[in-house]
Amino acid sequence: MARPGHPAAPPECPPEWTTGPPHFVGIGADRSGTTWWHSLVCSHPQVSVALTEKELHFFDPYWDGSFSDEDAERYRRHFPRAEGTIAGEWTPRYMYDVWTPALLARAAPDARLLVSLRDPLTRYRSHLRKVIAGEGRDMFLVLGRTPTVALSRSLYAYPLLRVLRHFRREQLLVLQHERCIADTAGELRRTFEFLGLEDADWLPPDADEPVNTGPTGIEIPAALEEDLTSTFAEDLRRLREIAPEIDSSLWPGAEGERVG
Repeated sequence: MARPGHPAAPPECPPEWTTGPPHFVGIGADRSGTTWWHSLVCSHPQVSVALTEKELHFFDPYWDGSFSDEDAERYRRHFPRAEGTIAGEWTPRYMYDVWTPALLARAAPDARLLVSLRDPLTRYRSHLRKVIAGEGRDMFLVLGRTPTVALSRSLYAYPLLRVLRHFRREQLLVLQHERCIADTAGELRRTFEFLGLEDADWLPPDADEPVNTGPTGIEIPAALEEDLTSTFAEDLRRLREIAPEIDSSLWPGAEGERVG
């Protein structure tokens, strides 16, 4: 039986297709271009798309320890694929929910993991703007706990360390949203190679048109921004130990510089 928050049922498996564990799972981070990058991955001819939604949120309710082998098998049935193709999903909160990496490892131990990260201060401000616009309420009424959640989603090192307790480092591809915008073809090729796809040079015609674009975020008090950049700089130091390929010059919000 499906639990609250889960898809009611796996998608129908077309004739001659098969199901199984996802080949790839995007695990984060929200407000970091994941919808855009997921759409580009799914545009490749060797990727089968049966899901109607990008984000399954399959593991959200299982903090209570009730996850079973039957649940793991039901998760696998969400990924029909044609012969010679791969399938997957991208739910940005998977890297943040403490219980999810272990459960994902049970259900899909060999999955390739994708994470797209963004300048943490820019991501923070974008998070606040989204919540305020979505709530349609006065800013000061909304900001009771939203800044704390926004901060937690802008810290990347510890969530990824939790993920790496259950997956090998070579199973994780760390992308920077800013680099994906600046060099879409190169970073998409890097992604396709990581996923083991043929024709890694595949490039859809609208590849350089990110989705969900808009204002970068709201203005925040200078004192708060100063505290945030110090926090983000410390997190970035730890993140470099996990992903030394991170280009910190693309993230002024983690280097103590103000982002306009």
